[in-house]
Amino acid sequence: MNRRNFLKTTLVGTAAVATAPVWENSLFAAEETTESSKPLDMIAIYGGSTVEMFKKGIAEMGGMERFVKKDQRVILKPNIGWDRGPEFGANTDPDLVGYVTKLCLEAGAKEVLCFDKTCGNDWQNRYKMSGIKDAVEKNGGKMVDGQSDAMFEEQEIPKGVVLKKADVHKLAINPDVFINMPVLKNHSGTKITCALKNYMGCIRDRQYWHRNNLPQCIADFATYQKTTLTIVDAYRVMLEHGPRGNDPKFTTVAKYQIISTDMVAADVAATQIFATVAKQAKMGKAYTVDEITYLALAEKAGVGTMDLKKLNMKRITMA
Repeated sequence: MNRRNFLKTTLVGTAAVATAPVWENSLFAAEETTESSKPLDMIAIYGGSTVEMFKKGIAEMGGMERFVKKDQRVILKPNIGWDRGPEFGANTDPDLVGYVTKLCLEAGAKEVLCFDKTCGNDWQNRYKMSGIKDAVEKNGGKMVDGQSDAMFEEQEIPKGVVLKKADVHKLAINPDVFINMPVLKNHSGTKITCALKNYMGCIRDRQYWHRNNLPQCIADFATYQKTTLTIVDAYRVMLEHGPRGNDPKFTTVAKYQIISTDMVAADVAATQIFATVAKQAKMGKAYTVDEITYLALAEKAGVGTMDLKKLNMKRITMA
């Protein structure tokens, strides 16, 4: 593929930069290892809307029917932590969450439930402000309280090094189908937040993790949480002042999405995307995968792989 630049389209107040897909640079250059006889482990897509990219990507992965069977209960875990609209990139794109809800029901799910332990007690307001509540309900899904203490049950974390037990949201305990839907963005404590860290929205006490070796706790919980599919929303990427964001000018429309059965690999790919977008936007910092310390800890714990060459993966450019 010849190197080309594409001008980002933006929302008002959202940063715009000239960009080309990550794989036109050096980061993904030698990573694609597609074998037609095997199902794909990862799709990396560039250049469409969140819905367009998912529609194309999930078809390449074998359709939603590969992951959702008739009469199964599907749990969606987007990031809905913040009282912010989509232009900030603080929460997962609502159109994407709504479309995934729709496809799961079309694949035969008996119900689709969506939740998050928001970063504030006004969870109903955050569900609404993010646009996710309306999108999920419009497409036949249901929003579930992610905040009340009654929604959590203590669980053992058998493989935990630091995190030996946690109060886990009931929907995250042994689900039929669990779809992790993080948004890629900057984080003041862990540099970036994506798939692995999105699981902090499954537990009641976040502060314990922050006080007790946060990277190790992130990796520990990932050994517990059953995950069917990870969908990384990197359409808008908040490059500075995360995770809440204080101005849309620090968020750029990057137009990426990752769909993967391996959430460690998804975070590795997302870190590479973040680095390239930061360089192109001349904003934030281009972190390396080694700087995102919970990745190696999760790989060591057997959660997934950091070596993308071990995956059957495909790259798609829609622009």
